[in-house]
Amino acid sequence: MSGKKQFKVVIRQDEDGFFVGSVPALPGCHTQAKTLPELRRRVREAISLCLEVAKIDSTYRRRISLGEPSFVGLDLVEV
Repeated sequence: MSGKKQFKVVIRQDEDGFFVGSVPALPGCHTQAKTLPELRRRVREAISLCLEVAKIDSTYRRRISLGEPSFVGLDLVEV
């Protein structure tokens, strides 16, 4: 894995007000922060760490999604 890559990040805010970022293409790649700028920095760090693991762990490397999911949208469902 060489060169710059782009990853989609899903961001949500939890019940305590923390922002939580997840990278669907990288299993286990999640982080949280109190602010969005801090979250962006931490997401970059988390991605870098996952890519470092992928270099040395072939099992993890095989779990990385080559085709990232496409964002479809959000929906509000009332029941």
